[in-house]
Amino acid sequence: MKHADLYTEQELVISLQHASSDAFRQLFDLYSQKLYHFALSYLKSDAEAEEIVQEVFLKIWENRASLKSDKSLKSYLFTIAFNAIKKKFNKKIREDKYRYDLIEWLSQEKPELESRIEYEALLEKLDVLIDQFPEKRKKIFLSRKKEGKSIEEIAAEMDISPKTVKNQITEGMNSLKKSFCNDDLSALLFYFLFVS
Repeated sequence: MKHADLYTEQELVISLQHASSDAFRQLFDLYSQKLYHFALSYLKSDAEAEEIVQEVFLKIWENRASLKSDKSLKSYLFTIAFNAIKKKFNKKIREDKYRYDLIEWLSQEKPELESRIEYEALLEKLDVLIDQFPEKRKKIFLSRKKEGKSIEEIAAEMDISPKTVKNQITEGMNSLKKSFCNDDLSALLFYFLFVS
């Protein structure tokens, strides 16, 4: 029997197609660090880079039977990783946009935000307030505002009427606006600048 180090990538892929956990481990040992550093160079986060590596190898295991032994596995792995990184960036952009859009909407009737500290505090408060919504409203609100799903998609997924979805979103927005209007932002800013 060959020593493990002498197996070619092609032989490992063929073994993996037959659910060899040893082949999977060898491929993981061979590529996980390279994929980790590749992901880290884009994401600048250890935890997110590790998530990408896990996602790549999970996908490889789930699709092992359809892997092509005559194609470069390395290229395939890095393609999966790159697509997962792009997906993560797109998700982050959507999440940031929903938060900033909400803050902009909530502050329409307030004076301009005067500092980044105050702005960040508002973003944190926004997350806390949304987290306190009733479970159904929270799910609807985040599906619409954070994930960008349509009213119809949410209604179909949750098996409720589009009108119910709209009502829940309106209630959520009203609740947020009320909470922000009742807040003394100058006191909050004073706390961050002089107390904390």
